[in-house]
Amino acid sequence: MRLPNSAHAALPWRIHEITPGFTVEDVWALPTPGGPDEFPRLVASMVSDAEEDSFPQGAPFVVRLLWEARWRIGALFGWDGKDAGLGSRVASLRDRLPGDLRAMPRGPDFPDVPFTSVYLLTDEWASEMANRTVHTVMHVGWVPDGAGGHRGQMAVLVKPNGRLGAAYLAVIKPFRSLLVTPALMRSIKRGWRASANGAARA
Repeated sequence: MRLPNSAHAALPWRIHEITPGFTVEDVWALPTPGGPDEFPRLVASMVSDAEEDSFPQGAPFVVRLLWEARWRIGALFGWDGKDAGLGSRVASLRDRLPGDLRAMPRGPDFPDVPFTSVYLLTDEWASEMANRTVHTVMHVGWVPDGAGGHRGQMAVLVKPNGRLGAAYLAVIKPFRSLLVTPALMRSIKRGWRASANGAARA
């Protein structure tokens, strides 16, 4: 379920300290109901490639087609080269971390999605990616659900690279909002359920 951007901005996340110049693109409530201490399980389930239907492999055909088209177009125009990403076109957010965050675990990286972890806390995880169009942060937090439990919450923050980046974000927004992110939500839900089943069998 999509949430207002204020659902991210109103909470005292540490990510606010290191993302000046970024804007919140959207915020989603994750279909991951759980207890107060289950955030590590959410993080582990999101980066797991054990399930055949994980994202993007398990997404609908049209989403996989869009995903593949994006990387082919990026290769054609040189959007994703080494000189366009973290450490070259833009500095990693890890370079901005205060000392206490730098001392915390960096967190896991995704096996099939080009995001690199920045930091991992007991209720907050941030990862980033950059190319010639945009610097993007995916922030995942663990929040009370208002009914005595907790759930995940994901925010996407962006910093477009000039006019190219602004145009790119405008073009992909309807596809991402209507197709890609809902498919990702379903994948996260499947992964969450699979991790619960695995914990029950252990």
